[in-house]
Amino acid sequence: MSGDRRVRRTRRQVREALVSLILEKGYEAVTVTDIIERADVGRSTFYAHFSGKQEVLLSNLAELAFLRRPPGGGAPGQLFAFSLPMFEHVREQERLVRALLGRRGGGPVYARGEQVVADLVRADLLAVGAREQAGLDLLVVCVVGAFMGLMRAWLDGATAASPAELDAAFRAAVTPGVRAALGPSAGCGT
Repeated sequence: MSGDRRVRRTRRQVREALVSLILEKGYEAVTVTDIIERADVGRSTFYAHFSGKQEVLLSNLAELAFLRRPPGGGAPGQLFAFSLPMFEHVREQERLVRALLGRRGGGPVYARGEQVVADLVRADLLAVGAREQAGLDLLVVCVVGAFMGLMRAWLDGATAASPAELDAAFRAAVTPGVRAALGPSAGCGT
């Protein structure tokens, strides 16, 4: 077996150990010793690959495509076209997303998810005619809060809605308010 394959396997074991532990007892309660024991690697091996548990947590982000690049999908010009593809990706990666973004996950990952969604929302709003101003910032916060609230509710088991149902609820909750905030001259698609 090549060295590269061993490195990938060890890193995967450590990442998977952290995900399992987060789902069991929450990120804050997990120690490096817990990760080492669950992954069945030595302490020196762990530290040869990671500087600590936060680095392991953040290394799991590579598995979440929507945190690296905006999801495709939606009709051209459709407001918040990222919504359904993102909810679908979350369902496909349920275990990992539940560990990283659910109530037991680590704050840095949730903050990164919020920032990605905020960037997508801001770009959509600017594309339909919103102007950079304080009001836009508040509108972005509201839309991101609605999206992340639905995602968190699903991840924490508060709803069994499908991605399509989550998308429909998100759009029903935010689209009228966005239209009202931007005024009739904005080109808000549905």
